[in-house]
Amino acid sequence: MGSTVVLYTWMVRGHLHPMTQLANHLAGHGAPVTVAVADVPSTGDSSQTIARLSASYPAVSFHLLPPATTRSEDAADPNADPFITLIADIRATNAALLAFLRSLPSVKALITDFFCAYGLDAAAELGVPAYVFFTLCVSALATFLHIPVMRSAVSFGEMGRSLLHFPGVHPIPASDLPEVLLDRDNRQYSTTLGLFKQLPRAKGILSNTFEWLEPRAVKAIKEGIPRPGESLPKLFCVGPLVGEERGSNANHECLVWLDKQPAGSVVFVCFGSASSVPAEQLNEIAVGLEKSGHAFLWAVRAPVAPDADSTKRFEGRGDAAVDALLPDGFLDRTRGRGMELSSWAPQVEVLRHPATGAFVTHCGWNSTLEAVMAGVPMLCWPMYAEQRMNKVFVVEEMKLGVALNGYDEAMVKAEEVEAKVRLVMESEQGNEIRQRMTKAQEIAANALEIGGSSAAAIIDLLDSLKISTND
Repeated sequence: MGSTVVLYTWMVRGHLHPMTQLANHLAGHGAPVTVAVADVPSTGDSSQTIARLSASYPAVSFHLLPPATTRSEDAADPNADPFITLIADIRATNAALLAFLRSLPSVKALITDFFCAYGLDAAAELGVPAYVFFTLCVSALATFLHIPVMRSAVSFGEMGRSLLHFPGVHPIPASDLPEVLLDRDNRQYSTTLGLFKQLPRAKGILSNTFEWLEPRAVKAIKEGIPRPGESLPKLFCVGPLVGEERGSNANHECLVWLDKQPAGSVVFVCFGSASSVPAEQLNEIAVGLEKSGHAFLWAVRAPVAPDADSTKRFEGRGDAAVDALLPDGFLDRTRGRGMELSSWAPQVEVLRHPATGAFVTHCGWNSTLEAVMAGVPMLCWPMYAEQRMNKVFVVEEMKLGVALNGYDEAMVKAEEVEAKVRLVMESEQGNEIRQRMTKAQEIAANALEIGGSSAAAIIDLLDSLKISTND
């Protein structure tokens, strides 16, 4: 076995699957690739997940790293903040990562997920070139590179809707930053800042985007503007890397139902596997969809209790009988033009189906890229993490969607759901968004083809590692 490129990630779909797509593309260019996966959070079925990936991607090797035998003080405390515990558990896997790297005959480079950025320590100990794979958009990357060098008298959370100006990035209301950044006296803030500070240590940063989609942010980073006076790692835009649903979902009931609907007629409502809304909000969505008059496919998740452990976001739970969650008579009144699913839908296939005409989304970056690849306009309803930032970029910068007002308050009202569905599906503004999305779709499809900007970036990366490619 020749010298291997090792990719290091963790056991959550939104990070594991983009890294797997990256590994598959690297392998497709002739690079020997192994994906090392930290068993965090450990759910008991990690081995089965790795086995499924190994069967689906035979050109890529997968290795499950065992969780640390002793946990840090933060991770061991049952009352500790779940985010702080998560990062501590991933960082504690460094010993297993180091042992695995040492077990290999030769390691050409290490590429770590952003959340696994402390893995750069293992690469430094072995003298191996190290890169970071940033699974979010490059506009978020420019923001996160700049925050550690910002000077402010108050925390972001005290600034309300005041606009923040980051190099190469559309102005962002302070309250639209991730929750972990709003209070600089909170340990979530210092933990997150610790990750940000790892970024400049890398030899290069790979971003899951393509240059046309975010040209200002790409230009700013390449010119070093987010960190004046410093030398930033080389930027490689290698996306869009979206999770293929390997294995046939062709007979899934919702796809059979979509086959019977007119082209572009269906509004798809799905907030990902890690988001849920309160029962009252489910009612408002139902009323808004019903009054819009448009066909819809809705992946409904049961509400998670407000005091539930926030790690449930990563566990993807919340299944329940749909009829118990929705208003009385709703299913009967919308029968024929609406379909409801309990929790899960094959999102990639649904978005790419000709009948799908709009996507109500939480604005996770993977979902955003899947919408772009499918050419489906977005109705943006951000919920947590960097999703509010993504909403700003999608609506204000890329102009590929509209925002649902009320996302930052207690409730998005039924009238707002109805109005924005009608806007996207019926109005001239909606048609303009659709036309721009069609253009984005075409450019995205070409980015990873031979001669495309992202394919060229991958070849550039392999050339810098002195790995001969098949091209």
